[in-house]
Amino acid sequence: MMMMISTSMAAASSLGGIISSASSSSRTSIQCCVERQALFNRIAPVYDGLNDVLSLGQHRLWKRMSVTWSGFVCVNRAKKGDSVLDLCCGSGDLTFLLSHYVGLHGQVSALDFSSDQLSIASSRQELNWKACYDNIKWIEGDALDLPFSSSSFDAITMGYGLRNLVDRKKAMQEIFRVLKPGSRASILDFNKSTSAIATMFQVWMMDNVVVPVASTYGLADEYRYLRDSINDFLTGKELEELAKGVGFNKAKHYELGGGLMGNLVVTK
Repeated sequence: MMMMISTSMAAASSLGGIISSASSSSRTSIQCCVERQALFNRIAPVYDGLNDVLSLGQHRLWKRMSVTWSGFVCVNRAKKGDSVLDLCCGSGDLTFLLSHYVGLHGQVSALDFSSDQLSIASSRQELNWKACYDNIKWIEGDALDLPFSSSSFDAITMGYGLRNLVDRKKAMQEIFRVLKPGSRASILDFNKSTSAIATMFQVWMMDNVVVPVASTYGLADEYRYLRDSINDFLTGKELEELAKGVGFNKAKHYELGGGLMGNLVVTK
């Protein structure tokens, strides 16, 4: 059975705490948030197919690794029957993996600000139905103002979301708040490498593979955004420092895919 909850609306929720401040920086944040929400709604219909093509299917391996790093291979960490959260869940790849791990008696909350992505995720849930998928709750909401009580979750994942948020510190603070003490969050994203060779290869891939392939779907401009978003992202070291700065006891960033991707693992 599909469950969909809207915490007001994604755009409204994302902007609610910003509008009260009429500063130019707030207006810039509002515009940026709305633009990013619109971008992810536009790419939603071809998002999964493009990921398979552009990564040669490797994104599925990286996502499985990210989910296991959230605590499901660790003694006394996430387990069957637990309550877990997939932030910026998109079309649900990590959500469905989490559903298998926590099982019939667990609960998976999957939150995203793109209604189109959530619609595709819920359609996938029905099309590929498994008994454990009844434990999934789809939520349209804001990663910067999570609609959950403190210390609610035994594990949290986020796939390709942190880089796209307008306030990464606030996002990490919210992850810290809703995660139970001693539990882990696992955050997968593109890697901003400190290696000149890895960076050159990443730029070449964007210009010569990603954008040309996306252009065949009429989405060249949308995927050009990737390069700028990676340039504006944090290095692995900076992500570790950010996590520790908001209170996490441990933070470790791992490079994947020859340095093209990275996964931050944090423990509260």
